[in-house]
Amino acid sequence: MEWYPKRRFGDLADEAAKKFGDREGLVFKDARYSFAEIAQETDKAAKGLMAQGVKRGDHVALWLNNCAEWVFISNALAKVGAVQVPVNTRFRTADLEYVVRQSDSAMLITHDQSGPIDYFGMVREVIALPEAGSDIQDDAFPEMRRVLILGREDYPGTVSWDEVLRSGDGTSYQDLAERAASVDPDDPVFIMYTSGTTGFPKGAMHSHILIRNLEERAFRMAHTTNDVILNFLPLFHAFGYSEGMLMSLVSGAKQIVTETFDPNESLDLVAKEGVTIMHGFEAHLKALTECQLANPREISTLRTGVCAAGMHSATPVIRKAAQVLAPFKNLSGFGMTETWLTVALNSLDDSEELRCESSGYVCQGYEIRISDPETGAQQPPGVPGELLVRGYSVMLGYYKKPDETAASFDADGWFHSGDTAEWLANGYIRFLGRYKDMLKVGGENVDPMETEGMLLVNPEISQIAIVAYPDEALSEVPVAFVERAAGSDITAEGVLDLCRGKVASFKIPRHVFFLDEFPMTASGKIRKVELREEALRLLADRTASTG
Repeated sequence: MEWYPKRRFGDLADEAAKKFGDREGLVFKDARYSFAEIAQETDKAAKGLMAQGVKRGDHVALWLNNCAEWVFISNALAKVGAVQVPVNTRFRTADLEYVVRQSDSAMLITHDQSGPIDYFGMVREVIALPEAGSDIQDDAFPEMRRVLILGREDYPGTVSWDEVLRSGDGTSYQDLAERAASVDPDDPVFIMYTSGTTGFPKGAMHSHILIRNLEERAFRMAHTTNDVILNFLPLFHAFGYSEGMLMSLVSGAKQIVTETFDPNESLDLVAKEGVTIMHGFEAHLKALTECQLANPREISTLRTGVCAAGMHSATPVIRKAAQVLAPFKNLSGFGMTETWLTVALNSLDDSEELRCESSGYVCQGYEIRISDPETGAQQPPGVPGELLVRGYSVMLGYYKKPDETAASFDADGWFHSGDTAEWLANGYIRFLGRYKDMLKVGGENVDPMETEGMLLVNPEISQIAIVAYPDEALSEVPVAFVERAAGSDITAEGVLDLCRGKVASFKIPRHVFFLDEFPMTASGKIRKVELREEALRLLADRTASTG
């Protein structure tokens, strides 16, 4: 690693201002900022945070929906040497309490209200705010000193963001420059909590070395100042934070941020702004494809983006998107909060088959093993196993969880992802899913995504997820949760008929339940852990009613 110059997240806005200056760098709703203006707003926020007592090494929780201020505050936290703790905006009081306490956050920055969600009300339920002043003394949160609120008015026991900015007038640019220069690139820059698809989140710590990951991917995907990135992904999530905000700063591409994901709004922005790059998950591409078919727009500027396509359930969605959203070329890859993005990635000139049915080729600076989880032996091509990673961007560890951190690495330094994958004959990998999502039906290994992918092709099915249900005879059996397409009245028996004769009998769901909406993570993944719990409840109720 000595050959790669050490860089700091907090310097990125200044570097972008020098290189790209008055070029437009950020668009949010009607507000537009040049790269020079992003740097200016970052400095205002940084001076305000210093005036409010943010010290180098402080952990600061950032509980904000997508907005321009998110970009400025995030840059500012890095510049003053604080450790950013992005908080999922779907979290409510119990989740907020856990993350703020577990992360030892000294400050919390959030909205007063966003749409129908009363963020300040939830903060007041969780943290004992002072009746006078803004200095917090709450035994339940011994590190917490202050709550900063973006809102329309002042709230007792907190500091408004307008006051934060005003207080920064008393901090000199020289003081800010000295603070920024004192930041060690080897220090943690953020604690990113996992999205929680398999349980309560853990805080993965990362250092500034991720800038290398960004720059190498920018080169591989041919990012230039001519590109326009549409970012509808949540900024608190690794995907949106990295591929939107950070990628814009290192490449000079304009970033258009939306508050939430709306497929019609997204396609309108592609047409209006000449969007060239758009990332997402299969749920996003599915919705975009359906909207484009229903109301075609001029989207010929779209050239590429990353969407994990290796899973069997994703294949039909990606293939359809490749046809409808053309000339968009989806690149698939593998990454996770703990390893950061694109440990493996496709190339722009890969065939459509590789881009739709693989998770890419191992990227520079990484090693991948696919091993038998019981013996540790390397698996040959075509045989699934656990995906192991070594590389420069693997996390520093889980914050204050030494046992979980130790359990994630073996004696040779391999990080055990908990994901299952397989090698393809050409040296590419294919991500198959979480090990906990795999089924063991009567001794047979079953990848539920194979059946999910087959059923998703049917126009009567909008979304489907298959999970395991305990069975005395077979150990586990598959259970399907289905969201019907608009206008469909397909029955449970109809779903099963679509499977019969097409997949092995042990892969066919034993039960089918219909949902109006799936439980999702904020990044767009189905929370199968909740569906497994729901299957247990529904089938227990069914047994009780017939018993």
